[in-house]
Amino acid sequence: MVVVIPLAYQISTTFFIAILAYLFLQFAYSAYLKSVILLDVMTIAAGFVLRIYAGVWAIDAHLNVWFLLTVTSFALFLAIGKRRSELTLLEGQAAKHRETLLHYPESLLDILTSMFANSTWLAYAIFTFFQPTIAAKSKFAGILNNFTLSVGQAKYLMITVPIVIYGVMRYLYIIYEKKQGESPERVLLTDRPLLISVLLWLTMVIGLIYYLGV
Repeated sequence: MVVVIPLAYQISTTFFIAILAYLFLQFAYSAYLKSVILLDVMTIAAGFVLRIYAGVWAIDAHLNVWFLLTVTSFALFLAIGKRRSELTLLEGQAAKHRETLLHYPESLLDILTSMFANSTWLAYAIFTFFQPTIAAKSKFAGILNNFTLSVGQAKYLMITVPIVIYGVMRYLYIIYEKKQGESPERVLLTDRPLLISVLLWLTMVIGLIYYLGV
């Protein structure tokens, strides 16, 4: 903190504010908010949103509102899924590990998991739909324009939507069937189908924006 906070102020004032807000959020979560039903998962999601804004303010970029909603929904999906898996794994010993789990009925967690799973892929789909068209480079445009539909210029990011839908479905399977959603970072690194889908999505996004496009 002693090193990072002064450096953050040198980068930009808004980035500095984001860092302070994130630190305050972590302190508030550890001291009190982690024991309050619903506010605990909303605090976790707020941390992800602050990280996004910190990056945006650090490089002075524009944040698309649909991307923000995608990140928010995804963060809430992970947080709720974490609580759902913890409740399943701990069962009768939940109170000894996390008192707030006593206030989360399974039916509520199931509804919230479904709600944020849907909002995650839907917000992402709308985000890709509203992105500008990508003009294919000349070496690709000739091939693409041979199709009946003109695809020399198209919103190619939309083809990544099925990958995101699969990723959400796979994570739901991990939560309910494999009962491993209590540690999202471990799930990402150990579940091969999910890891492949993330790498495929990342490769497609980079390829579409930096290789296919002009």
